[in-house]
Amino acid sequence: QVQLVESGGGLVQPGGSLRLSCAASGIIFSIYAMGWYRQAPGKQRELVAAITSGGNTKYADFVRGRFTISRDNAKKTVYLQMNRLKPEDTAVYYCNADRGSLNHWGQGTQVTVSS
Repeated sequence: QVQLVESGGGLVQPGGSLRLSCAASGIIFSIYAMGWYRQAPGKQRELVAAITSGGNTKYADFVRGRFTISRDNAKKTVYLQMNRLKPEDTAVYYCNADRGSLNHWGQGTQVTVSS
């Protein structure tokens, strides 16, 4: 059974930082591309950042320079370090594991940026 379990969300003030984690089980983690997506109320889910099995990364323009994605294959975990958070970063953040026809989602973790 595939499980992606996100953690690390919460309430933070503008300008603050959070680190999200996504622990995977039931998959050969090292061969999957991993991504973080987010969905704000009333909006579509959008890609935030992704990292390939080889460690190449890509970022949405709205987080480039503020967020960093990384992975630890030994721990089967992908991280999203979020710095200089803005109120518009408020959303549910989802972890995704992608291997072409095999695609899995976590349950999401809420991030709220507010003073």
